[in-house]
Amino acid sequence: MSAHQHIYLQKNERTELEQMIKSGVHSARVIARARALLLLDRSEGETRTIEQVIDAAMISQGTIYNLKKRYFSEGLNRALYEMPRPGAKPKIDGEVEAHLVALACSNPPEGYDRWTLRLLADRLVSLEIIDSISHVAVGEALKKMNLSPGK
Repeated sequence: MSAHQHIYLQKNERTELEQMIKSGVHSARVIARARALLLLDRSEGETRTIEQVIDAAMISQGTIYNLKKRYFSEGLNRALYEMPRPGAKPKIDGEVEAHLVALACSNPPEGYDRWTLRLLADRLVSLEIIDSISHVAVGEALKKMNLSPGK
């Protein structure tokens, strides 16, 4: 994208963006991006500078640059909406969960009156069911299943 490439929205794109702003249904980020695209549009004869758009839309220069870049490379929808961000894969899947339930329902190790979260986490690792897990994750998994260690 060249530094001086200008946005010329089609009539249907402009109408869509105006409706988006007026409806108030979308997130604040999407509305701010739609407003910025409308302000950057030169199809109606307006020639605003980047600084004017920054002031009017109340977004940063970097956001304007990224918005223009995404609009020219991938289109209007990609400019408005973010791609989903992948999170970390959960450590406790169905198989680990089944082992955890079986372990929590079994008798505690010798020398203990009941299972603790740390004991459960350590046992899951020692049985090589999972590489590593914290006692907090074990507690959250048990809480989701409405179980508690010990009693």
